[in-house]
Amino acid sequence: MNQELSMNANQLVAYLQKPASEFTKADIISFIQQNDIRMVNFMYPAGDGRLKTLNFVINNQAYLEAILTCGERVDGSSLFSFIEAGSSDLYVIPRFRTAFVDPFADIPTLSMLCSFFNKDGEPLESSPEHTLHKASKTFTDVTGMEFQAMGELEYYVIAEDTDMFQATDQRGYHESGPYAKFNEFRTECMSFIAQTGGQIKYGHSEVGNFMLDDYIYEQNEIEFLPVRVEEAADQLMVAKWVIRNLGLQYGYNVTFAPKITAGKAGSGLHIHMRIVKDGKNQMLKDGVLSETARKAIAGMMVLAPSITAFGNTNPTSYFRLVPHQEAPTNICWGDRNRSVLVRVPLGWAAKSDMCVLANPLEAESHYDTSQKQTVEMRSPDGSADIYQLLAGLVVACRHGFEIENALDIAAKTYVNVNIHQKENEDKLKSLAQLPDSCVASADCLQQQRAIFEQYNVFSPAMIEGIIRKLRSYEDKTLRAELEGNPQAMLDLVNKYFHCG
Repeated sequence: MNQELSMNANQLVAYLQKPASEFTKADIISFIQQNDIRMVNFMYPAGDGRLKTLNFVINNQAYLEAILTCGERVDGSSLFSFIEAGSSDLYVIPRFRTAFVDPFADIPTLSMLCSFFNKDGEPLESSPEHTLHKASKTFTDVTGMEFQAMGELEYYVIAEDTDMFQATDQRGYHESGPYAKFNEFRTECMSFIAQTGGQIKYGHSEVGNFMLDDYIYEQNEIEFLPVRVEEAADQLMVAKWVIRNLGLQYGYNVTFAPKITAGKAGSGLHIHMRIVKDGKNQMLKDGVLSETARKAIAGMMVLAPSITAFGNTNPTSYFRLVPHQEAPTNICWGDRNRSVLVRVPLGWAAKSDMCVLANPLEAESHYDTSQKQTVEMRSPDGSADIYQLLAGLVVACRHGFEIENALDIAAKTYVNVNIHQKENEDKLKSLAQLPDSCVASADCLQQQRAIFEQYNVFSPAMIEGIIRKLRSYEDKTLRAELEGNPQAMLDLVNKYFHCG
């Protein structure tokens, strides 16, 4: 038995002894038959960014074969705003590689994510999942390389105060119990996410920690490992579903909202990216950031104003993106610098073997640490449509390979200082700023939409729908209007509490 596969938390991987990417319909049927699975769920993301579910009882093998092969009809007009009721029928077809045993179902149930197809049996052009697929394929076609990503999923857990071992306000980063109250909840979430196929890097408590109306608000984070970008989106979608369902079981409220209240840390959805060729990470060359990485960063610098249209999708997003906090507001990048939009995190580039220094009995490992280097986009938050966001980032990085002055753009937008310190205010004034509202993001997307529509990655209908929705908030001056009005701010937060 392959030890690596047998240790996998996904029951299908361990049972079938093959990676999820190799699952076939015969594998799914065999697992169902041999493990007394009684129901099948189809799950798919709709226009509101949440997973929807269609349940099937397994009547017999013929019926099982039929639903796995043919999928089922759904009402597209109830799922997406851009589909009219007069021609709304869509097909949903399961993707076998996404199969997992539902950790919450009392009746043994196998769940799979689905793709949308139109009446002609073609992938739905405006489906967020298919848009990401097109972005990924086009990136490879243009560059000859594979785009990989992973997310840092931040969220708040909210429960009644215990009055015991009070944590320090806004000092919750990596706190242990008993001061962190929801570590066990987070680790159980991580276990369930791993069972659904999520490749988790680690989890920890985050900075945000405060009391409000006799309730504890504690921020947590689960970070993933880099995988092919389509898989990264699927894993984040399922992870949010897991965290919310387990929160319901515990009686906790959970929110991925970008802002909770004034003066407290908001929640982001930072995205780490790397570019791979022939299994090798291309982000470093000779121990320093490569030309490949700098071109990708340049593309993100150019398209940063419109990326907010995918990653910051309701008015509360722009109460997080304010100056002089850790969330970015200026279009720049830098090394190990949390005041920038795109950060190059510490990447194990030191020449020493730190394991040997910490553990003198160990022999030198000569471990290839270059695979760990990523770059991190810090503006998105939990309101994002994950598939659209990742597709937008893929397009931006691809664009960096298509513009002649990419390396000059990267050089001009690089900063190696904290741009919010007074001595660096001249540098700050030289940098472009991110949009400050949904309306401003819509305007930026309108100006740059041709790049996203190139190669038919984003359909015009999808871009029009995003712009229309963002402009409907009419929030151009909302930040100024609500300044000094915490109750109005709280009302706004409650309105978008369960976004994404």
